[in-house]
Amino acid sequence: MVRVATVDDILEIEKIYNEILDYEEQTVSYTNWQKGLYPTVDYARSAIDNNTMFVGEDEEGIYGCVVLNSIQPKEYDNISWVTKAKPSEIMVIHTLCIRPSASGKGKAKIMMEFIEKYSKEQGYKVIRLDTYEGNIPAATLYPKIGYLYVGTTKFHFQNVIWEDLKCFEKSL
Repeated sequence: MVRVATVDDILEIEKIYNEILDYEEQTVSYTNWQKGLYPTVDYARSAIDNNTMFVGEDEEGIYGCVVLNSIQPKEYDNISWVTKAKPSEIMVIHTLCIRPSASGKGKAKIMMEFIEKYSKEQGYKVIRLDTYEGNIPAATLYPKIGYLYVGTTKFHFQNVIWEDLKCFEKSL
């Protein structure tokens, strides 16, 4: 099940962020995220306050989280998007996270199916997202579930790091 996150979920969301960052520190970094910079508990709290944070939950507890809104990074202007839509018709996926112990079990796909259904129900025409160019699992998943790769552009990550992000979209 995927649901809107509540303030009671904040500690579990923070644990997911830290588990991912710790795991990547010990293995390979697919996200290019940095502890203390992004994602943070303050980022999660703000999304919860705005009702834009969602959590994936099963019998073992919360396994993932994602932020959904219409806020497009300014760098999206550098991309030749295929689907023409007004800003209010565009759902943007931010910070989709699956805790390492739950990865490889189809949880990201479950969350993406929810996002598509939810976006359609809310009247959006298209879903857009970006992922770090080194995020092989994400860059492999999105085309498999119908997302079109539309280009790569430089992003100024948290106004600190320049990085190349791959952009994808799916018409609804």
